[in-house]
Formats: sequence, C-alpha cells, structure tokens
Amino acid sequence: MPATKTADTPALELRDACIVAAQEIIAERGLENLSLREVSRRLGVSHQAPYKHYPSRDHLLAEVMRRCFQRFAAHLDARVHHEDAAADLEALGQQYLAYAAQHPLEYRLMFSTTWPASAEQEDLVVDATHAFDVLRGVLRRLHGDGAAQRELVELDALYIWSTVHGLAGVMNGPCIGHLDLKAKVLRQAVRHTMERMGAGLASPR
Repeated sequence: MPATKTADTPALELRDACIVAAQEIIAERGLENLSLREVSRRLGVSHQAPYKHYPSRDHLLAEVMRRCFQRFAAHLDARVHHEDAAADLEALGQQYLAYAAQHPLEYRLMFSTTWPASAEQEDLVVDATHAFDVLRGVLRRLHGDGAAQRELVELDALYIWSTVHGLAGVMNGPCIGHLDLKAKVLRQAVRHTMERMGAGLASPR
C-alpha cells in the first residue's frame, strides 16, 4: 500500500493515515461529522480506499478509541515509579490527571463516547482493560495479591478511577474558572485530593 500524506503529518500507511485524519475531523467538526467518505476526502484518496482497512465508520472509530487507550496506558506506565505502593499510587493519579489535561480530545473519546455498536470490539476491550490493569497492579502491591484481597482491589480500583475521573472533569471543565477560587487552592487541589484518597485507602476496614 503506498504511503499517504496528510497536511500536518509525515507520510503514513493508509491504515494509520485514516486514524490521524479521523481524529482531525473529530477535533475540528465533531464526532457526528466523522465518516469514511470525509476521511477519504481529507487524505485525497478514492472513496473506497479506507474500506480496505475499515469495513465501516464504526470500525474506524473503534480503532481510534483503541489507540487512545493504548497511548493512555503507555502514559500511565511512563510515570516515575516508586517502590512504596502508596507513593506509586499517587504518582499514577498525577499521571492520569496530566493526560486528561494534555489530551482532552483523546480523553473524551475514551470516557465520553459510546462504544460503536456495529464494530468488532475485542481489541478495544483488551486495550481498555490494560489501562485499568495498570491501576489494579498498584493496588495489588498495596493490598496483596491473594484471593481474599481480590474483591478489595476491584472495589478500590473503581473508587480511585471514579474519583480521579471526576477531578479531571472538574479541573478541565468550563465551570471552575468562574468559581472565584484562589490560585493557591487550584494549585493544591490535585495533591489534596490524592492525599485524602490515600488516607481513605489506609483507613482500617
């Protein structure tokens, strides 16, 4: 397959170029305007060319979302690792929030987009689960990896994920700039939340 060049990217194979073009369309015109025809127009290829790799628009969107989860998991894995599990958990939370702030489009695609119903989703499930497993892995170090601890790991993983996800939404949303909060409070908000969450995890059950 000949390489395809978009306006803002180096030459890519068509399969990858479609992903780049799809994200550009979503960013510029919204998810509702994503179509394989629009992707082919942007890439300057025939209308049928993207179908060689993506049977439908939903298959393309599922692949876009899958790659978002891949990059997200890689970002979490790239944090500064700590031998102390509690410190590593805080670093993971900070890394999560940094990703949400730095990649708002990808973050929305992962967590605010309905999964395409007609697409094959097995690979998407695998990569989404891997991102969640990064968190579960740290919690296993914190709680232990025995059968008795497995349910606690799952419950705490959901608690932490939802808390950090909520904080990311607040810190990156349009409302927070209108709440008359001091700059010092905003600077301390992430650390304060992480410390409170850590204290809650350390409390006797």
